[in-house]
Amino acid sequence: MDRASLERACIRPETPMTEAMRRLDTGGVGIVLVTDLGGELSGTLTDGDIRRAILGGRSLDVPVGEFLASKNNPVYPEPVCARIGWSRDRMLQVMQERRIRHLPVLDDDRRVVDLVLLEDLVDDPGEPLTAVVMAGGLGTRLRPLTTDTPKPMLPVGGRPLLERTIEHLRGAGVHDVVVSTRYKAEQVQAHFDDGRRFGVNVKYLTENRPLGTAGSLRLMDRPDGTLLVINGDVLTNVDFRAMRAFHSEHGAMLTVGVRRYEFSVPYGVVDCDGVQVAGLREKPTYTSFVNAGVYLLEPGVFDLLPDADGTPFNMTDLIGRLVEAGRAVVSFPIHEYWMDIGQREDYDKAQQDIAAGLAG
Repeated sequence: MDRASLERACIRPETPMTEAMRRLDTGGVGIVLVTDLGGELSGTLTDGDIRRAILGGRSLDVPVGEFLASKNNPVYPEPVCARIGWSRDRMLQVMQERRIRHLPVLDDDRRVVDLVLLEDLVDDPGEPLTAVVMAGGLGTRLRPLTTDTPKPMLPVGGRPLLERTIEHLRGAGVHDVVVSTRYKAEQVQAHFDDGRRFGVNVKYLTENRPLGTAGSLRLMDRPDGTLLVINGDVLTNVDFRAMRAFHSEHGAMLTVGVRRYEFSVPYGVVDCDGVQVAGLREKPTYTSFVNAGVYLLEPGVFDLLPDADGTPFNMTDLIGRLVEAGRAVVSFPIHEYWMDIGQREDYDKAQQDIAAGLAG
């Protein structure tokens, strides 16, 4: 890595976490290195660390050093590093064995002298993703907008929502996109054709009847590698590469993107123990995670899909089967822009966000 890029990847312990997250989002390498004034490495902060913290309900309104002091990475509690003089083969071996994408290089005084990325050592750091976009919904709640137009083809910022999704997928290195259609499928196919005009290869699955949010997967051949599935009514800037790295790091069979959701009770909540009042909380706020409609699936997931007999089968059904079978299902919190365009107010808000430059 060149000196300027390495300096941008290094931050001090007193740096606010908000700035560290901004560096992660804009740096494009998925890691920042925490160093003292002399350049000695004291820790690393990855995209996965941030997302695990969100899942754990940790506050991000702290300096980086304070966050690192209580960092809990279940995979590698201490940074995995290389030393000056290591060969490329040795670094590649460590990265492949540890299933990591970044390797800080230190001198004898633990000062950072380089940062090696997996893509620096191999031409193809991973199998390309194929994406499936679920675009067959009726969009009933958006009528009359969807009376003559399928929901994924509604214009958002002057372009169809599905076009924005495919553009985002292409930017993440996805070249093959399968679009699952049903309602007014001919409009989707007429606009995208084989996808070459948009820099991708597009194929289509056509549902003759509602098959559920996972049902159209039964119409596909079993994939050879990891499959990305996204709902066609989602507008998001989520980092698909970071999601895949998280998925791989945790050895998941299925990863589901989740979104933090808060809601407040507009009344005083009374906690009861039988007839006794145990406490009272005035207008409390509750936090939970909701399904964001973005998934990564391994080929083994297809072994748990039922036969294509026309019975609707949803992602919730698939996740339930995987959990029951003891397969690894993990959640990936999306802190980037995300909007489910399912209702008119959501659609209007998405238009405003596009105009303000908040969404891609």
